[in-house]
Amino acid sequence: MVDLVGQYEEIKGQVGEAMQNVLETAAFINGPEVHAFQKELEAYLGVKHVIPCANGTDALQICMMGLGLKPGDEVITADFTFAATVEVIALLQLTPVLVDVEPDTFNIDPKAIEKAITPKTKAIVPVHLFGQCANMDAIMELAERHDLFVIEDNAQGIGANHTFKNGSKAKSGTIGHVASTSFFPSKNLGCYGDGGAIFTNDDDLAHTIRGMVNHGMYKRYHHDVVGVNSRLDSLQAVVLRAKLPRLDAYNNKRRAAARKYSHAFQGHPDIVLPKTVNGCEGICETCDCHVFHQYTLRILKEKRDSLVQHLNENNVPCGVYYPIPLHRQKAYVDERYNEADFPVTNQLVKEVISLPMHTELDDEQIAYITKLVIEFLNR
Repeated sequence: MVDLVGQYEEIKGQVGEAMQNVLETAAFINGPEVHAFQKELEAYLGVKHVIPCANGTDALQICMMGLGLKPGDEVITADFTFAATVEVIALLQLTPVLVDVEPDTFNIDPKAIEKAITPKTKAIVPVHLFGQCANMDAIMELAERHDLFVIEDNAQGIGANHTFKNGSKAKSGTIGHVASTSFFPSKNLGCYGDGGAIFTNDDDLAHTIRGMVNHGMYKRYHHDVVGVNSRLDSLQAVVLRAKLPRLDAYNNKRRAAARKYSHAFQGHPDIVLPKTVNGCEGICETCDCHVFHQYTLRILKEKRDSLVQHLNENNVPCGVYYPIPLHRQKAYVDERYNEADFPVTNQLVKEVISLPMHTELDDEQIAYITKLVIEFLNR
């Protein structure tokens, strides 16, 4: 699904030299590389504060801690996403409220959010799934009207642009009150282990979170807030500093691969192409709203599972993200949920398939993959 070895070839000299410097100076925690990466990512995103941390799940949890959410507060998020999003809500003894998603973009449905808001609702967590922003115009309007926090789960969307109704643009993760991201190796901006970060334009919130990621300390052995141990180490920052200046180029390569996939599949009666928020199906050459962390199709006529088997038999990796809705996961089953409220998610889990998507994909590989898919579906 990804080719991290191929990607490494381009940066191994820079990474090796910088890692050697870290080893020789032994500045492993909160060293100069981490601080430099923080400043460089702030500049790239156009956000006032980046707080690096140990992983994306920690980042999302710390966002909620920093906002002062209390046990029993309701937090609305998407049913169709990875479990980490709801996991941290449950760990903090908040009340997760899962809602349905849109059938074209796979992102959280603002109409479903509005329907789920109660007097106990305190926050909305839109997940920028597969590499593009949720409908942040509608979500921010809802949040303002109901006095709610918006916490962007940007684990899959770094580098994507959101165009507002007025024509202005912002990077994903810089629109809500606070955002989290992951630097897991397979992400568009990935390190060589675990890593994550929190973004915000709120000075006071940033100050609170900076203490929280370091045991609640602003001054050594003075614990002013309840915190956790969640820090990005210097060796991971080295990798991220090497990759960050290349992120736009990486994302453009993903977009180019997505266009080739979509051109090959366009018009096939058994395939629903991934649509961007502006409806271009990943084919438009000027589209900057989607960074294609995953290239995800819907396969109709109950052919998805047999297609997965066929691809695996022909040594083509693929993924089903996600096979079970969160509201049906054993850990998160709740009598509050009604199956009738999740028609889109319940359909998507039967149909979605993600094909290989990374910066090293070449025309020969894409041609082989698309030929396999089309020939199988045409049987």
